[in-house]
Amino acid sequence: MKLSIERATLLKAVSQAQSVVERRNTIPILANVLIEASGDHASFRATDLDIEVVDRVTAMVERAGASTVSAVTLHEIVRKLPDGALVTLTDDGASGRLTVEAGRSNFSLTTLPKEDFPVMATSEYTANFTASAMTLRRLFDKSKFAISTEETRYYLNGVYMHVAEGDGGQKLRCVATDGHRLARIDADLPTEAGDMPGVIVPRKTVGEMRKLLDDDDAQIAVSVSETKVRFATPNVTLTSKVIDGTFPDYTRVIPSGNTRKLEVDAAEFAKAVDRVATVSSERSRAVKLSLDEDRLILSVNAPDSGAAEEELAVAYGDEKLEIGFNAKYLLEIASQVDRENAVFLFNSSGDPTLMREGNDTSAIYVVMPMRV
Repeated sequence: MKLSIERATLLKAVSQAQSVVERRNTIPILANVLIEASGDHASFRATDLDIEVVDRVTAMVERAGASTVSAVTLHEIVRKLPDGALVTLTDDGASGRLTVEAGRSNFSLTTLPKEDFPVMATSEYTANFTASAMTLRRLFDKSKFAISTEETRYYLNGVYMHVAEGDGGQKLRCVATDGHRLARIDADLPTEAGDMPGVIVPRKTVGEMRKLLDDDDAQIAVSVSETKVRFATPNVTLTSKVIDGTFPDYTRVIPSGNTRKLEVDAAEFAKAVDRVATVSSERSRAVKLSLDEDRLILSVNAPDSGAAEEELAVAYGDEKLEIGFNAKYLLEIASQVDRENAVFLFNSSGDPTLMREGNDTSAIYVVMPMRV
């Protein structure tokens, strides 16, 4: 195998590959990227047995063939090469070495047999549809902060993507929760997606898939089965197993009777929460919200380090209310707001609070209060 690729193109392909590879594994071949060259293309394939990414790039192929080499080492080499360099990869098949040449730089890397590289079994997908990168980015970016990190509740370790009834008919919906906060984001249902089974997309897959969604104009081909999900652009295909578990009935925790309404400038609110939380060293960092007519006082009282208070002008016309929240959760939810105003709907100091952007109900968030 012998091929030449422009450095920037190669770097993009191997950086995606090396981020999928698990740093610590007991199977040496899983640390490698499989390079396959033929025609005028080369493909770079990496897997951790749960996720597989294949990146196809244009290359000048002198001699078709395949080889596997350490993904992390190759990425580090290419990253340190000068911009605009032409990189030549050569494997004669006999020496067990892959040569990387660029200008006056020359590297010789050990390889492992390409036959040992595991290729993820193809799956019969029950639903195939296309969605814009912008739509998918919004669905996953706005929900992923609420993914649980608790390994024992593994079925919460991802984003639940499914078809649901929303305002104005069926929607493509993403939901994530860790039991303390919940995010529910809706988008118009793409044609062909109506018979999609609900799947829990793992956290790592969400992070890897996010790299495919930076181009607003891109169309992403999405394929879903009961056990796998695939996201594909013309050049990159990401296939992942889904979490084998049942996502809980999240609709039961979304409050519908909250009537006390607070409207506040989202950016100002987030900055004020951040400022008052500075005095608290505890991880839980409880912030107390004291609401009175058109007035909000944010306060933190940390006996070991001090106290802080800040007042904001808000739109609030209900009876007085004092309620506490984890500062980190408030900040994460407030940072999801794209519009100017965040609307909080309260019931009492012990009940879940609902937050949305203005009157838009396509993105709603629920956060549990804390005792303060």
